[in-house]
Amino acid sequence: MSMIVFSSIICQWLAWKSKLPPILFLLLCGILLGPVLGLLEPTSLFGNLLFPGVSLAVAIILFEGSLTLQFRELHGIQSVVQYMVTIGALVHFIVVSVASVLILDLSWKIAFVFSAITVVTGPTVIVPLLRTVRPNAKISNVLRWEGIVIDPLGALLVVMVYEFMVSGGQSDAMNHSLLVFLKLIAVGGILGAAGGYILGVLLRRHWLPEYLHNLATLGWVVSIFSLSNHIEHESGLLAVTIMGIWLANMPRVRVEEILNFKENLSIMFISALFIVLAARVNLTELAALSWPIIVVLLVIQFISRPLGVFFSTFNSTLNWKDKALLAWIAPRGIVAAAISALFSIKLEEQGVENAEMLVPLTFSVIIGTVVWQSFTARPLARWLGVAEPEPRGFLIVGANSFARKLAKSLQEWNYRTLLVDTNWEYIRAARMEGLETFYGNPISAYADRKLDLVGIGYLLALSPQRDLNVLATWKYRHEFGRENIFSLQALEDVNSSEKHQVSDEQKGQMLFGEGATYTSLVRMINTDYQMKVTRITENFKYSDFLNLNPDAVPLLAMNEQGKLVFVVRSKEFIAQPGWSLLSLTTPNAPKEKDTSKDSGGTSNA
Repeated sequence: MSMIVFSSIICQWLAWKSKLPPILFLLLCGILLGPVLGLLEPTSLFGNLLFPGVSLAVAIILFEGSLTLQFRELHGIQSVVQYMVTIGALVHFIVVSVASVLILDLSWKIAFVFSAITVVTGPTVIVPLLRTVRPNAKISNVLRWEGIVIDPLGALLVVMVYEFMVSGGQSDAMNHSLLVFLKLIAVGGILGAAGGYILGVLLRRHWLPEYLHNLATLGWVVSIFSLSNHIEHESGLLAVTIMGIWLANMPRVRVEEILNFKENLSIMFISALFIVLAARVNLTELAALSWPIIVVLLVIQFISRPLGVFFSTFNSTLNWKDKALLAWIAPRGIVAAAISALFSIKLEEQGVENAEMLVPLTFSVIIGTVVWQSFTARPLARWLGVAEPEPRGFLIVGANSFARKLAKSLQEWNYRTLLVDTNWEYIRAARMEGLETFYGNPISAYADRKLDLVGIGYLLALSPQRDLNVLATWKYRHEFGRENIFSLQALEDVNSSEKHQVSDEQKGQMLFGEGATYTSLVRMINTDYQMKVTRITENFKYSDFLNLNPDAVPLLAMNEQGKLVFVVRSKEFIAQPGWSLLSLTTPNAPKEKDTSKDSGGTSNA
């Protein structure tokens, strides 16, 4: 177990450093630890608990994914999502079934199960890929909704096909399969909706103490999943997915902390599941597939998916570029891997020929789609012009004189800035200076709906209101990441004792040097201090700048790679040769006399 956990962490870290989806490293690690080195044998390690554990972990992953689905995201794309998980799934099922029989020489029984399994995409691979590709909101929302909704529906389709096969494949068997499908939908739907409503009421009316929210939610998810499966086998995934969507869209129910907890659980489960399931792959069977599986992969990528998207988006408002990227992205993930492993064993027990091929076939599709789309989706999105810009812009809370000066300097370095304030005079002044603004409270529900954060990756809390700065840094910590949240020290924190100060972890990284508060910086601006850019070189070092400008307040610098480095109190700041330093200096600040190429110079920003 410790080896699985340690390997999961290493794989996630490698994915973070390389900016590639974690599944690539997790699959490689699982195959390496399992069939290659023989260090991990999941069947021996977990025994009969393997597949119940896998099913439960998948349920928690789907619940976490469904908690992120808001109905307001469906505006303009609702019909597209509906058709993608119905018509699109049906097109895939038919095309891949025929291709599997003709190319892989599978029986129709195995071909039907294989095509049903590979219908699913899933949040485990879609979400990391979307972070890398960063398509526009319409494409992103369609893929997220499709990936989460199609998982339980795909599982139900597999169950329906399986029931049809074990019932003899006659007309009575079809009626039996349809009845099973309807029962799965009914049980999963009713229990999911009821479970979401009950949990929502408990949270909304504060009948649970806050410290029990996460634990109670986890226990409730497990209970609903188990109860649903007990009443109707394999209906649990649908139940927890519906429960998550219900809870996410229930009025006056806050799920942010629950979602944060579930995200951590999902990362752990996803990592462990991919390693464990990949360790069960038989490399001999995988290698034996040879070129036919490559042809099937090409059919899935270039025929099945594009046809499904074409029929699903025929009368939609999506343009051809949006449709092209939708047709390109459909990686398979953990749900496909888990279902293939489970039903492979069930079919082998029924004596179905070639049932053992389901796992290597499915893993070939998972590896093929993930690898291909991971390396090609981002360039394609850029070429089509549907990729969002790099999140390098700044959301600046406060439009006061100092915030406006800093925003202008950042703009001159080609960084997008968006100033937010409730003070109309400040907003009007910012607009007169040609700055982008948002008139309103940055932590309001109105801001949630209207604030355009496309291309924004950093928060600068520069408001004179300490409480607003704290609330803004807290609200956007997940949006931008704690490392990209910066705040200005309030004068109250300087002059008050520790018991009256806001804790450091609630304020983000504290900007600029000691004594740099909103009051002091605005006073400098009002007394003709200027924002200046100074080039630091080998002949004019940072120490030389400080000696010549003892009253200057260094703010930030751009390094040789074009990355901004802020002056923060938690780290020592030393501008290196080749950096451009932005500082607040006096009007009569001395300038370096030598203005040759290798010396420093100062210019107004």
